[in-house]
Amino acid sequence: MSEPTRPLHQPRVESDGSLVAHSVATPTSFKVRARVTVGSRKVIPVIFVPGIMGSNLRFRRNLEPQTGSTVKPGEAAWRPPNGLIDGYRAMTLWSERDPAQRQRILNAGLLEVDPEGDLDYHGSLLDEHVMRERGWGEVHAASYGTVLVELQRRLDKTYERSTTTGKREVRSYWKRVMQVSPDRWGVRSIDKITEAELEKYAAYQYPVYAFGYNWLESCEVSGQRLRKRIEQIKKFWSERKHDCRKVILVTHSMGGLVARACARMHESTDGEDPDIAGVIHGVMPALGAPVAYRRIACGTEGGSFTNQLMDNINAAAFAEIAGETAAETTPVMALAPGILQLLPNHLYPRPWLHIKTIRAVNQKDEVHDLLALPDENPYDFYRDMTSWFRMIDPGLVDPAKLYTKSPGGIVRLVRERIDQAERFHTRFLAVERDAAKPGTPYYHPNTYAFYGADAGLKTYARIRWVARLPASTRGVITPANVRKAKLLAASREGMREVAIETDLRLRFAVWPQDSHGDETVPVESGAGPKPHVRQVFSAAGFRHQESYSHSDMLLLTRHLIVKIVQGMQ
Repeated sequence: MSEPTRPLHQPRVESDGSLVAHSVATPTSFKVRARVTVGSRKVIPVIFVPGIMGSNLRFRRNLEPQTGSTVKPGEAAWRPPNGLIDGYRAMTLWSERDPAQRQRILNAGLLEVDPEGDLDYHGSLLDEHVMRERGWGEVHAASYGTVLVELQRRLDKTYERSTTTGKREVRSYWKRVMQVSPDRWGVRSIDKITEAELEKYAAYQYPVYAFGYNWLESCEVSGQRLRKRIEQIKKFWSERKHDCRKVILVTHSMGGLVARACARMHESTDGEDPDIAGVIHGVMPALGAPVAYRRIACGTEGGSFTNQLMDNINAAAFAEIAGETAAETTPVMALAPGILQLLPNHLYPRPWLHIKTIRAVNQKDEVHDLLALPDENPYDFYRDMTSWFRMIDPGLVDPAKLYTKSPGGIVRLVRERIDQAERFHTRFLAVERDAAKPGTPYYHPNTYAFYGADAGLKTYARIRWVARLPASTRGVITPANVRKAKLLAASREGMREVAIETDLRLRFAVWPQDSHGDETVPVESGAGPKPHVRQVFSAAGFRHQESYSHSDMLLLTRHLIVKIVQGMQ
């Protein structure tokens, strides 16, 4: 039995519970044996929930063709590109779409999850049918292929036979998890995995699933869909004579809000969802992210002055796809409940929007702070569509003229979506202590989280509108007259020209990212779960979208899955 082996695709589980694997006949001289991994009959599915824009979307198949739309029912509406060639095609395609076309295509009510995305998952040891069955075609392969394949290949293989002693021993990639230095995960100490914990963990099988969702819809709606998916997965395994009572959720970014909503709607008296063993949140904007305001108000940023050239080229390509200007982003984002739920919420440290001026004095620049907002409820700040520093210009919301006959007009529709975002955070995703006040944020009791805290990856923790005063300025500039200033014009780059009183015109622009994080979620928001979960890890070395491709975070994810399993009875 010492011949070399070659792995086969993992066996399919038939409806009667039997396992079927396929190989090919070989000559007797061929001494490489086929190897199949047979999992335990006790199953804990691991479900990966992606971030915003990480799910493939298509036009609903039961729709009538939409007037003015270039996408037909059943066709892909949103598929993030995989690779350079695919990226170039996507950039070219979206650059040719005007704001009205973007609004018609990325309309939450017309879309559904597209399960036919690329299955670019090399080395998964799953055949295409099983990957489709497990939802891998619903999510962006380039972003999430590393974590899905890593978990699928590693979770079920804990021990092996030593080639020298013949004794069972822990596999090398699990030894790395057990021996990792805590500073690689951004903490001073960790509760390392013990042999007894690994023994208990190894008694289960961990099939890996992906869950795509319509990220334009409310996270509450997506949470309801995740709830149904959990029930379907449990039923699948139970009907095939496996013991499957709980799942583990691993989330990226916005997916954390979806998972929390899912657990919240099915919690028991102790706050625990009986179908969820635990949750791992990666780079979740727990308190929201100011970059969401920036992208609605000014368009998608094209990079950072601290980035390398190639990073800025990639950022510019993404901006081309997502929308470089407010005219392109507003029609999509202003009426999308899911996106509005990513804005800094009522728990984000205030103020986070600052209005400043710069004046040259003795050949040195002096910065003067004028306004700090929001000074009260941030959702009232978002509902303001008249001030010059408003987030949403109602004139940009409906270029396709889809809502011209809507009662109350477009302003009412936008405010209704903002109201929905406010209720989601202050009521639905909270545990009420006092009916008159927002409750404590809800988290599943067995939750862990990690976030990016890299000083070299600049992130918007604040939005800073800044104008340079002309040397000849004579008028008095006060917080009151800056607040009441009149918007005269907005440039394609997001700069805003305003009139203060009658004789002074200033041009305000948003300064670059000011804090550290992961280029998307600032540390203030990433650390938000800390008072409410078992442990939070503050790490560095990865960008937001690449957090689950980083080797240290993959090790951490496996470590936390083992810890979650210890609570299984």
